[in-house]
Amino acid sequence: MTEAFVRPDVATFLSYLNAVPGPKVQDLKPVDAREMVRAMRGVADLDTGPLAVLRDLVMPGPGGGDIALRLFDAREHREPGPVMVFFHGGGWVLGDLDTYEALCAEMARGLDMPVVSVDYRLAPEHPWPAAPEDCEAAARWVADAPQTLGLSPTGLVLAGDSAGGTLAIVATIALRDRPAAVPVIAHWAIYPAADLVTHYPSYSEFKSGFFLTDEAMRWFNDCYAPDATDWRGSPMQAPLAGMPPALVTTAGLDPIRDQGRAYVATLARAGVSVSFREAAGNIHGFLNLRRAIPSSSGDLALNLAALNALLAETGQPS
Repeated sequence: MTEAFVRPDVATFLSYLNAVPGPKVQDLKPVDAREMVRAMRGVADLDTGPLAVLRDLVMPGPGGGDIALRLFDAREHREPGPVMVFFHGGGWVLGDLDTYEALCAEMARGLDMPVVSVDYRLAPEHPWPAAPEDCEAAARWVADAPQTLGLSPTGLVLAGDSAGGTLAIVATIALRDRPAAVPVIAHWAIYPAADLVTHYPSYSEFKSGFFLTDEAMRWFNDCYAPDATDWRGSPMQAPLAGMPPALVTTAGLDPIRDQGRAYVATLARAGVSVSFREAAGNIHGFLNLRRAIPSSSGDLALNLAALNALLAETGQPS
């Protein structure tokens, strides 16, 4: 096997990260691991930047409590059009509205589209299927255009990264099978864990030393406790014919890279329009590492351009 290509700024970041002493996320209690991730935000990611609208919302959740959301929009006034619903990553254990604020803001600017970020319930306090239940409910809530949202959606773009990429696929399947008030016109799965059943070569190749490790993934899985035989736990267990167009993004040095590649191939075989971008020489989570890995900003820009092109083909450009 030839040695994998690693970008210079990625190599610098990995050298620093792998030399830092102290516990890793899997060595901590979930509440402490979340605080560590929040503390990294200003070091690893860029600032939020200017927006016309940055507003917190609340919706009733299927678990009996409320779900917090955050609306991002580059325009103060918005005509009817598509709305993105975004599900953050973090292994279904970490992540929140704040740690993903900079990314959602840049997506709202780059797509010229409102983005609603969803603070779904986290494991292990709320194991599977709480997260997919919340994400489906949030997508339907946005589609229903409640007055507090202040928007008139004509279609949804469901998106997410890592664990959130998995949730975006699951919510898209759910709304394909039981449509919401407006259609899902596209979905964007960013380095998703799409297939929890099959072992792929990238797992063995990159499971250590490339940011997302085997130990962390096993810890996430133990906390989340999904049923991998159920499509809400492992979405490639579902038939994929009839899915809306997709953009799938992977990272070349990611242990779950091949799950994303397999999802692309399965969509294509099912007759679904799919665009694919792989960030060669980059690692899992790169969209939240744009300060630490500056070349990741270029990856984000290329992906937003690809999604804009895909949306133009649907007849509902942003």
